[in-house]
Amino acid sequence: MHETADRAHYVNQWVMHHVTDSGEWHTPLWSLHLPDWVSNNGVMLIITSFFMIIGFGSFFRYQKGKAPRGWTNALEALAKFVRDDICIQYLGKKDGRKMAPLFLTFFFFILTANLMGLCPLFSTSTGNINVTFGLASITFFFMVFGALYVNGPVKFFKSFAPSGVPWPILILIMPLEMIGLVIKCAALTIRLFANMLAGHIVVFSLVGLLVSFGYAALPALAMALAINLMEVFIAFLQAYVFTLLSAMFIGQMYHPAH
Repeated sequence: MHETADRAHYVNQWVMHHVTDSGEWHTPLWSLHLPDWVSNNGVMLIITSFFMIIGFGSFFRYQKGKAPRGWTNALEALAKFVRDDICIQYLGKKDGRKMAPLFLTFFFFILTANLMGLCPLFSTSTGNINVTFGLASITFFFMVFGALYVNGPVKFFKSFAPSGVPWPILILIMPLEMIGLVIKCAALTIRLFANMLAGHIVVFSLVGLLVSFGYAALPALAMALAINLMEVFIAFLQAYVFTLLSAMFIGQMYHPAH
């Protein structure tokens, strides 16, 4: 009994060690102690950016008059989907095309970081609330300062006052609408962070059952594999949801009349 409890305690420490940020780069075979000025997730962000540069470098291999094929064709299809079905759909043709680079960066950065977390050599930087808070802060910046630039201060503050509402009620509604800006960005932060973190905790915990209960827990390994495969779908889904909601929130501030 005590041996099983000790194993469970060890598994709990092992799981938390791999899903929290630290000064070590963990892999199944070795751990690398990182310098004091950088953390594990910081390294993952750098590697994510490097992979994006390498991946999108294929766009520069276009040959005039020839249709893209393979990897380049897949990236172009995803980029066109984000531009047409997210950016233009929620911000209009003019602002949608202008803001497309931001949302394409959101989508592909989050997607790359999510997929990296499924590889044994890497960890999921989007499973850290500081990273998702940074991404949501960019959305908040455009919701506030972008809307101020596009609409001006008067129209910006009028967007918090729905037309036709009596002024005594506006005294209650306007502060709530302003607080809603922060709540929306907090929802972006927590949704992405919690989904990515929870999925990895479940997978690690199921694998850890083998340590606690031995061969009796072999069915848990099949469940862990199934959930890990589902995580591939979730990686795409969470990148899409974050980009979609960011476009919706910014579009609501840019075009409050709609």
